[in-house]
Formats: sequence, C-alpha cells, structure tokens
Amino acid sequence: MTRVDELSAHALGQGELDEGYRRATLRLIPFLVFLFILAWIDRVNVGFAKLQMLSDLKFSEAVYGFGAGIFFIGYFLFEVPSNLLLERIGARKTLARITILWGLASMSLAFVQSEWAFYAIRFLLGVFEAGFFPGVVLYLTYWFPSAKRSRINGLFMTSFAIAGVVGGPLAGLIMGTMGGVSGLANWQWLFILEGIPSLVAGAAVLAFLPDRPKDAGWLSPKVAAAMSAIVEAEGRAAGKEASFKAALRDGRVWLCALIYFCIVSGNATIAFWTPSIIKEIGVQGAIAIGFLAAVPFIAGTIAMVWTGAHSDRTGERRLHCAVASLIAAAGLAATGALIGHAVLAFLALTVAAVGILAAFPVFWSLPQTFLAGTAAAGAIAAINSIGNLAGFVAPYVVGLSNTLTGTSSNGLYVVAGFELLAGLLVLGFARWREGTSADLAPAE
Repeated sequence: MTRVDELSAHALGQGELDEGYRRATLRLIPFLVFLFILAWIDRVNVGFAKLQMLSDLKFSEAVYGFGAGIFFIGYFLFEVPSNLLLERIGARKTLARITILWGLASMSLAFVQSEWAFYAIRFLLGVFEAGFFPGVVLYLTYWFPSAKRSRINGLFMTSFAIAGVVGGPLAGLIMGTMGGVSGLANWQWLFILEGIPSLVAGAAVLAFLPDRPKDAGWLSPKVAAAMSAIVEAEGRAAGKEASFKAALRDGRVWLCALIYFCIVSGNATIAFWTPSIIKEIGVQGAIAIGFLAAVPFIAGTIAMVWTGAHSDRTGERRLHCAVASLIAAAGLAATGALIGHAVLAFLALTVAAVGILAAFPVFWSLPQTFLAGTAAAGAIAAINSIGNLAGFVAPYVVGLSNTLTGTSSNGLYVVAGFELLAGLLVLGFARWREGTSADLAPAE
C-alpha cells in the first residue's frame, strides 16, 4: 500500500467507508457461512449416520469415536501449510480446492465396509478440509479492522450453529425416508446427498470470491484502497509480530493453542454426540432426534452473535470468552449428571451449547492483538490445528466412556474439565498479553 493510498483512507468520508464495510459484510459473510455450513455438515454428519451405520457395519462405540476424531489428525498435519499457501496464492483458489475435495471425501464414506476404510476416509476428509476455517479467519483480516472483528467473526461463526440447526433436521429427514432406496442404506444416502452440494459450491468459489478488496468489482477503487490501507496500517503497528518463525517462539501463541484446544473439546462433543445424547435420554426416531438436535444450536447461534457484537461494542474480549467457557463447563457437567432426566439433561445440553459457541468469536480476537502478516497466516493455522486435536480427543473420550460404562456421563465430565480450564486460562491471558518468548513475566 502506497503512501497515497494511506492518505486516501484518511481523506475518505466515514460514511463511504462504513458503506464499504457494509457491502463487504453482505457480499462475503453469507457466502462464507454457506460454505462452512457445508463443511460442518460433511464433517459431523457421521454423528447421525452412526445411529444406523454402527449396527450395519458391526462397529463399536469406540471405533466410531476413533473414526470421528481421526479427522482432526489429518486436519492438524495439513492446516499450517494450507494457510501459508493461501497467503501466497489467495483465498479463491485455496477455498475452492478445499471445498471440492472435502465433498468427494464425504461422499466416499457411503461405501466404507471396514473399520480401516472408515478411519482412512475420515483422515482424508480432515486433510482436505484443513485450512478452511483458519483460512477464512485470515481472509477476513484482509477486509476488516480489529475493532470490527469480534462481530464479523461472530457472524461468520454462526455457521457452526446454523449447520446444527439445518443439519439436524436435514439428516433426520434423510435417515428417516431414504433407507432402502436404490438398495442403499439411509446412512449411505446421508453421505451422498450431503456431499454433492460441496462440489457445486467449490465451483461457485472460483466464480464469486474476490481475494482482496481491490479485486471486488462491487467496491469503488477509492473505498477498496482505504479498506486495505487501514488493515495494513494495523499490521505494521508496534508490538505486532509479522514473522512466522518469530511467532512460533512467542509463548502467547502456544497459550492460545492450549485455550483453543479446551474450547474445541466442547464443540466437538456437541457436534458428534448430540444425536446420541438425545437418544440416550430417551428420545426415539431419527426425525425427532434430528429436530431436537437443532435446538441447542439455535440457542448457541443467538449467544454467538450477541457475544461478538457486545464484545466489539464494549472493547472487552477476555471476560466475554472466559465467562462463555465457564458456562460451557457447567452445562456439560450438568448434562452428564442429569443424563437420566430427559428434560433437565436437554436443558443442560442447550446451556452447554450456548457457552461453547459464544466463546469462539471472541477467542479469535485474542491472537489478532499481537499477530500480523505471515505470522498471522501461520500462527492462526497453528493455533487452530493444535486446538482441533481436541476434536480427536473429546469424541474418543466420550465414545470410550460409552463402551466401558454404557453412558456418556464420565466422558462429559472430562470435557467439562477442559472447558473449565479454558475459562481459567483466558482469565490469565492479560498477564501474558505483553509477554514475548523471552519475557513472559506478568504485565504491570
């Protein structure tokens, strides 16, 4: 960005700039939400397929938990390279590749016959999806300044919750009506029908998504230059790390990764186990389970949007994230304790979803306070990939609990402990925010 462009950003009227942000929000966020809904559905629909798939293929609960979680091993291994590639070649090509390949992998799950085939395809699904979420988080930093990012992240991350709202009933309808059609089981149709839209969406990314403000035909050159100048000036601000290698030596990056691991453990649990938990508390029928599974995610959507907007309005990040994590811990622990009381357990599960989902948009504002440029690209991916290892650990812990004890309760207590730790670590983040790899002493 030239000095002329920076001066134009200051000269531009606030009304014109706000209109540019409004257009970017309306043009980008709904499309990115739609893409992530497809990714999330293709990632977690195995939780609904499980209701019939396990008996058809003679898989144990532990096999399911391992297969659900191994996705995150592939995700972990390929996430940083994917985000660094996005920084080099742009979001359009990167997100199109990711979307098409995960659709193909998801459809392939319809034809697994053995445990090892199940593990292999779930692993590949993680490899192919790696980089999507942190790629979008990074992509939004090219468009919106830090003061707007909790709200923007919150709007994008409603895709978690909307996917639960849409995915539950949709999966229930497919599972309840498609069994036996053309000789395929209902769970096979689930993977096929929910994988096809991702192939179409990947082509739409190539046609629709601009890499940077300057590539957006719906922004004037003056507004596009001003938007870019503002975020680039923030990136050059004192105290922001721009080198990826230096970022990896910064203790704050690893603290964020640990916090995110704990937060994601709850998200993975409700994503992969909500249908089973609802069944365990006494609800029968795939369609009924599917519609009830949407309720916690509706509540979580509202909480996510409100928390992101309120955090931006007040400028406070740490307490918003910590309180949400503590609510999640209480909800998960209560779900485990009340598993024999259907209504109370369901209410507790809803409380857990509210806390879990509300923590996400505010959390992602924390690393962006000290990262910029290539450091942001690599470190955001590293935080997300390490954090998402919880997506392997948490489902397996709950599955193992089911296999060994016949109930999810003990597994839910473990995950509640992770969420409690997240809240405590976030509360301590202020003591680290001024630290570096050489000096992690408490801030004065």
